[in-house]
Amino acid sequence: MADPVAGIAGSAAKSVRPFRSSEAYVEAMKEDLAEWLNALYDLGLPGSGDGFLTGLATGTTLCRHANAVTDAARALAAARPTRGVAFQAHSVAPGSFMARDNVATFIGWCRTELGVPEVLMFETEDLVLRKNEKSVVLCLLEVARRGARLGLLAPRLVQFEQEIEQELHAAPPVPHVPRAVEEGTETTTAPAAPARGPRMTPSDLRNLDELVREILGCCTCPDQFPMIKVSEGKYRVGDSSLLIFVRVLRSHVMVRVGGGWDTLEHYLDKHDPCRCSSTAHRPSQPRARTFSPQRVSPTPSPRPGSPVPGSEHRGSRQEVTPISLRSTKEGPETPH
Repeated sequence: MADPVAGIAGSAAKSVRPFRSSEAYVEAMKEDLAEWLNALYDLGLPGSGDGFLTGLATGTTLCRHANAVTDAARALAAARPTRGVAFQAHSVAPGSFMARDNVATFIGWCRTELGVPEVLMFETEDLVLRKNEKSVVLCLLEVARRGARLGLLAPRLVQFEQEIEQELHAAPPVPHVPRAVEEGTETTTAPAAPARGPRMTPSDLRNLDELVREILGCCTCPDQFPMIKVSEGKYRVGDSSLLIFVRVLRSHVMVRVGGGWDTLEHYLDKHDPCRCSSTAHRPSQPRARTFSPQRVSPTPSPRPGSPVPGSEHRGSRQEVTPISLRSTKEGPETPH
C-alpha cells in the first residue's frame, strides 16, 4: 500500500506541451506574498506590476524578515537558522551599492542558514534589476514555508499547502493514486508542521466548484476534458486516476502541482488536448477512454448537434456522454 505522504508519485499525466507562460501564476504568488509581507511589516507593497519587486529592491525588508525567522528559530530552539544578518536599514536607495549589499546578504542567509535549495535561489540582479521575477517569488515562498514551520504568519498559499498535507496525513493510504506533478516544477518535500502562529484570512471554498465549471466552460468541444469533483477542493482529471488539489486565491483558481502552484487555466492549457492543440479544436476522433463509472463503450460518440468529420457514418451509434462538471448544453455546440 502506497503512502500518499511519502512523496510525490510518478507523473501520471505528462504535459502535452511546455508551459506557455508563467505570468498568471507568478502574478498570483506576488499578490499573496505582498499581502503577507504587508501584514507582517505594515509596508503597503503593491501586489501587481513592478511595484512588488521595486518595494523589495533595497533589501531592507528581506533582511528584517531573515532576522525575524532567526529569532523564531531561537525561541523554539530549532536547529536552523542560528544566525541573523547585519544590514543597512536607513537611507537605502533601490539600485545603490547598499541595496545590492543588503540583497546579497539576504541571499547568502537563505543559502547557508536556511538551507533553501539552489533550484529555488535567485541572484542579486534578479531582484535589483528585475531580471528574473519568477526566481525571486519562488525563493520568497520557500522562505515563507520555513518561517511558517517556526510559528510565523504564513501566506495563504502556504496555508493551503498545510491543509493539503494534513488532509493527506489523515487519509488512509490509497494505492496507485498519483498526485499532480509537473515536469520541471521546483519541488520541495518536507513534513508540514502545525500552524502555531497567526493565519491569513481563510479562503472560502463555497464558490470553488462554480469557478471550476466556469473555467472548464471555456471549451465548447463535444468531447470535453473530464474533471470530476471528488470532495471539496479535490478533483480527478483526465483519463487517469490523477488527483489534483484546487484552491481559490482571490480572483485566481490555483492547482497544487509538485512542490508549487499553477493556475487552473494554465494547468488545463498543458493537459487538455483541446487547449494544447495548435488547431482550433481537438482531433475529430473520440477519446479512447474517459474516466466515468457509467462508461459502456471505449469509443463514445459525440453528442447530437455537435458534428465532427465522419459523423454521418456513425449516426446510428448509441450515444454515451462522459461525466464532467459541466451540465449538458441545449442545442448545437460550436467547436473552437
